[in-house]
Amino acid sequence: MRVAFASGKGGTGKTLLSTAFARALADREPGRVAYVDADVEEPNGHLFLHPEKVTTTRFSVPIPVLVDGRCRGCGACQRFCAWHAIIALRNRVMVLPELCHACGGCIQICPDRALREQMRSIGSLSFGTTGGLAWHSGRLDVGEARSTPLVSAVLESAPEGALTVVDCPPGTSCPVLAALEGADRVVLVTEPTPFGLHDLDLAIRLCRVLGLPHVAVLNRADLGDGGVRDHLAENDVPLVAEIPFEREIAVAVSEGRIPLADSPALKEAVERLIELLESPGGPS
Repeated sequence: MRVAFASGKGGTGKTLLSTAFARALADREPGRVAYVDADVEEPNGHLFLHPEKVTTTRFSVPIPVLVDGRCRGCGACQRFCAWHAIIALRNRVMVLPELCHACGGCIQICPDRALREQMRSIGSLSFGTTGGLAWHSGRLDVGEARSTPLVSAVLESAPEGALTVVDCPPGTSCPVLAALEGADRVVLVTEPTPFGLHDLDLAIRLCRVLGLPHVAVLNRADLGDGGVRDHLAENDVPLVAEIPFEREIAVAVSEGRIPLADSPALKEAVERLIELLESPGGPS
């Protein structure tokens, strides 16, 4: 099973909850749980899980390059590319690697076989373990525009047969779509603010378009107003737990600890999520 923790915006406590959830599950079933940090532009799950025996490898994607002397400037590659990653000039083409989606279509359509694939590194993949929990993470290189290939790669690296906890990127754009691929359950972490409400609505719509069962957890629940609760009720999204704004959580996070022992509210929220996971029907 794959459980994804998502949020319409950043800073809602998604990593706090996902690391606590993964840690609690791994304490129950060591060796059978994996935590995947799919927020490759700013991964931070390692700050709380402290993985050991970490192995890091580079990750590359194929991009087209010109074979000297073959191009006659027909422009077929430029016309084909929906991402405007190729500019056809006289007797040569310019490839903009940051825009290339590595589909390979330009290579197939070129009548002169003037393009070939060349691997281009865009980030790194890291693997480790921490107290019976497998840890997988990716990190996109600074300046890279596309994170989705790396997000997909880190998800594919998760061990087969494990209960996988995915810490998704914030928002509702393409990296989030990639991180939600194959998810069986989605936990939406939100906060009781107008900004939180706006982006929560986008996340709910995304889950419904994808047909993914989803529930919500309200963090810093004693701040703001009741707009988020009303919206969840109106849209029939189960509110599984509420976590208040607590100094104990802030202190633990600043020290790089998972505050399961510091916050009864966080511990209760995690236990409710585990109960929901173990229930026959689960969220609808």
